[in-house]
Amino acid sequence: MFIAQSRSTPLSSEIQHVFTIRRKKISQICRYNKSCCKIKAVIQSGNDNKTVKDANFMEKSMEESNGLLVSSGKGRDVKAVVTLRKKIKEKISDKIEDQWESLMNGIGRGILIQLISQDIDPVTKSGKFAESYVRGWLSKPSDHPHIVEYAANFTVPHDFGRPGAIIITNLLDKEIHLVQIVVHGFNEGPLFFSVNTWIHSQKDNPESRIIFQNQAYLPSQTPPGIKDLRHEDLLSIRGNGKGERKLHERIYDYDVYNDLGNPDKSEDLARPLVGGKEKPYPRRCRTGRGPTKKDPLAERRIGKPHPVYVPRDETFEEIKQNTFSAGRLKALLHNLVPLIAATLSSSDIPFTNFTDIDKLYKDGVVLNDDNDPQKNKFLSEILDKVFSVSKRLLKYEIPAIIRRDRFAWLRDNEFARQALAGVNPVNIELLREFPIVSKLDPAVYGPPDSAITRDLIEQELNGMSVEEAIQDKRLFILDYHDMLLPFIGKMNSLPGRKAYASRTLFFYTSRGVLRPIVVELSLPPTPSSPRNKRIFSHGQDATNHWIWNLAKAHVCSNDAGVHQLVNHWLRTHACMEPYIIATHRHLSSMHPIYKLLHPHMRYTLEINALARQSLINGGGVIEACFSPGRYSMEISSAAYKSMWRFDMEALPADLIRRGMAVEDTSMPLGVKLVIEDYPYAADGLLIWSAIKEYVESYVDHYYSEPNSVTSDLELQGWWNEIKNKGHVDKKNEPWWPKLVTKEDLSGILTTMIWTASAQHAAINFGQYPFGGYVPNRPTLMRKLIPHEDDPSYENFILHPEYTFLASLPTQLQATKVMAVQDTLSTHSADEEYMYQLHEIQQFSVNDHEVLKILKRFSAKLKEIEHTINQRNKDIRLKNRSGAGVPPYELLLPTSGPGVTCRGIPNSISI
Repeated sequence: MFIAQSRSTPLSSEIQHVFTIRRKKISQICRYNKSCCKIKAVIQSGNDNKTVKDANFMEKSMEESNGLLVSSGKGRDVKAVVTLRKKIKEKISDKIEDQWESLMNGIGRGILIQLISQDIDPVTKSGKFAESYVRGWLSKPSDHPHIVEYAANFTVPHDFGRPGAIIITNLLDKEIHLVQIVVHGFNEGPLFFSVNTWIHSQKDNPESRIIFQNQAYLPSQTPPGIKDLRHEDLLSIRGNGKGERKLHERIYDYDVYNDLGNPDKSEDLARPLVGGKEKPYPRRCRTGRGPTKKDPLAERRIGKPHPVYVPRDETFEEIKQNTFSAGRLKALLHNLVPLIAATLSSSDIPFTNFTDIDKLYKDGVVLNDDNDPQKNKFLSEILDKVFSVSKRLLKYEIPAIIRRDRFAWLRDNEFARQALAGVNPVNIELLREFPIVSKLDPAVYGPPDSAITRDLIEQELNGMSVEEAIQDKRLFILDYHDMLLPFIGKMNSLPGRKAYASRTLFFYTSRGVLRPIVVELSLPPTPSSPRNKRIFSHGQDATNHWIWNLAKAHVCSNDAGVHQLVNHWLRTHACMEPYIIATHRHLSSMHPIYKLLHPHMRYTLEINALARQSLINGGGVIEACFSPGRYSMEISSAAYKSMWRFDMEALPADLIRRGMAVEDTSMPLGVKLVIEDYPYAADGLLIWSAIKEYVESYVDHYYSEPNSVTSDLELQGWWNEIKNKGHVDKKNEPWWPKLVTKEDLSGILTTMIWTASAQHAAINFGQYPFGGYVPNRPTLMRKLIPHEDDPSYENFILHPEYTFLASLPTQLQATKVMAVQDTLSTHSADEEYMYQLHEIQQFSVNDHEVLKILKRFSAKLKEIEHTINQRNKDIRLKNRSGAGVPPYELLLPTSGPGVTCRGIPNSISI
């Protein structure tokens, strides 16, 4: 062990000096390692007596040769207990490596750690430090078979001060997963360094890792002994923007979406770069892969199942890979979807009757056997573990939308209810002006006025005029016209795709029921039809009934595409990614705002990388199963350009922008809902209020001094980089919030946490419950609605059911997208929920007042759960209760595992 020493050089230079000394020691150790290869061979051969003998010899020799590790003198004896996590499932080679690792750590040649004091030497003005090898092993905790603990002993002077950081060097041949280090022997009691991080092997990177104690400090409050380390650690995370990233690295940097296409494989798989002036978009995490051969601006693809780079600690832990929904998603994308395609591709036919759809839940799909017995066995093992696949039979659960009432999806009131309480309740708006006018260029897209006339509307208003209905806030609209019409021509040129740009008008009746009254479906203008629009309303006869249902199906298809590409992928997944990258690049892990945000960043970069690899990529599941096809990301980019604003991602602001709420100072959040029975908004405001109160209390605790926000250089750099790098295509917009006061900071953080947790939960975990029944929410339509003079019209009159089903996704398309929706809607058994924050954060926060704030927040969420449950029993609230009506539970804080249609995780982790 070492007695703590002080150096006369500055700490950063001193660290480099220590690294040089350490490398000399490591070289000395390596000379012994060469002669000790026989020890590894003995381990492999299982000759335990020989192993112990040689190990004892090696240990004795090293002690005798390395006098630097032994010192004497008076001081304080302290011990650092190092906790590591082993692999859960190990191959024989892994077990051999574990034995070698255990041996090297046991004799003190595997891990070198330095304790860095918060204090500096008054003479040298540099930090005090003590170093020692991890040595010996403690008993494994009986209830954690995959956890091992080692100890390192130190003797430090009595005036050493409190350790604030640890520098750790992994001398083993492979990375290790460090759970925590607990230092015993100081007056303050045990000091915790809970990190849960991967420590790279020195053979991959010679630089050591710096970890900090579980104590939050603003930059200006950083103890002098570790101030330089704080800066150095941030620099090591940013990288230099060059070279291809390696899987062991933890470099956070930005790039455009230039990795979605695969032009080297096929011209049909080439995709435009997304991100930049022409197609603006948030930035993703940089991987640094080289360009493709055919397009120098496109990044080379990584084929399945090889992983796409994300910083090492962003990857799924092994324990999550086996039980976590994302592990299930990988199995789905890499194995099940291709198997479904192989089974159904030869007969990619439409559903011929509703019984065909029912069979997916009753009988299932028998998957074809593979010709390769070994591959077939491998697939079976994977699929059996993560899906209800027995003997190659894929069987789906009955979705919630038809579980209580099989025919609910056919009714107009259910169609309208889902605009308020479905999986996409964030697009409905109050109609504030009439006539309805497009903002698109009339020279390109035809006359701007909608074909929805006053007479058509007033036929449905029970004697009211349009002006009266607008004044009374009784007319609402779902308007996808301007967003989709520029792409409809290209979409309809794709094989098997036919779509319109839709507008749907709703009337809110005096009985508190929202009902659709008219649908407008538009195609691009042609010379013969410059006003290429059709109007539909619910009729009384059978023909109009089926036509009306086809019109509603086209609206649902529009809604499904916008939901997936804009509200789900863009506004939660893609927009969160720059916040996460900037947080790691600019906020030290000691920073209180880093600690606040950390649970809400978990696994998002990894799930986004997986999405770029298999979901939103050229030829991926989204393109194959949703109407926009290859133009999906272009539509997402256009939506980002035209409508995304950070300040409008706050729930109250979004509701006011859409006219679904009005400002009212008498209400708790200063807003009052226009439709009281709007489940997403009503429950969402409860959650928003709780998050806001929690964040404000947290920010108040740390930023109590005047000008503490503006003087926090890390914080200011973080916010500037989010605007100027992460969302660089919108950096000059005037609506970006300023970051001057703690109120500004609280508002920004509340929006981010809301987006990562409740907003994502509300629009993600209902995907299968609502979309798992294809007629309720078709992701694409394959036929336009027949005209009376169309050749197909006669067949429609004779077989309306077949015409309807033939317009929906094929059996292959439906089965693939149902599998994805089922997985995306699934909670794992070890999901981390927002109401558990006080339990999760207690290991990374050493502040009793903050822990009290966290407990209050958890208690508030439990109160909200009770309130929501009571609302779901209130018979006056018809959008969440009634015969066959599923309760609105998507914003209930808690959930069990599986497809539950409820529960708010901390982060976007699926």
